[in-house]
Amino acid sequence: MSNSPINTDNSAHTVAVLAVQGAFLEHRLMLEKLGARVIELRQARDLEQSFDRLVLPGGESTVQAKLLREQNMLEPLRERISGGMPVLGTCAGLILLAKNVEGNEVNGFGTLDVTVKRNAYGRQLGSFHCDANFGNLGAVPMTFIRAPYIAEVGSNAETLATVGGHVVAARQGNQIGTSFHPELDSDTRIHQLFLNL
Repeated sequence: MSNSPINTDNSAHTVAVLAVQGAFLEHRLMLEKLGARVIELRQARDLEQSFDRLVLPGGESTVQAKLLREQNMLEPLRERISGGMPVLGTCAGLILLAKNVEGNEVNGFGTLDVTVKRNAYGRQLGSFHCDANFGNLGAVPMTFIRAPYIAEVGSNAETLATVGGHVVAARQGNQIGTSFHPELDSDTRIHQLFLNL
């Protein structure tokens, strides 16, 4: 099911996918399937390439934040995100974007006005799948893996999706953060929405 909203010419976009750790390959494959050009960011010199949007994948948020600092990529990317560059953060990527992380200092970008609870679903619900409404896209498939959820949405952000009474996706301007992994399902609408930003 790849019914995508307002399909623009995706080949005009170059998406940088953070590739220091975590599940970046699936994002790359989905974006390439949609016709976008994709580059991988592993070290500071990769930032010299031209790109107009950014994906922060799932993985281990504390490790990713540490590697971003060690590779001198955190501040330059934060500047671009703050400047309005479209960004999609999934799972750990949501945690990196969040302004606040409950009971834990991840020290990521802090650009998305939400408070996130890490590993919020605990061991029993460590991984699960459901369909739920997402913004104006209608129902989309959602795969959660040791997922965080958004405990609080600040006044600058808006809720895009809720599951079981918890907010699992939010948007602020050109930033979209999801608790789940849209790249693990065949539905391309969330990635297309990101490319349309």
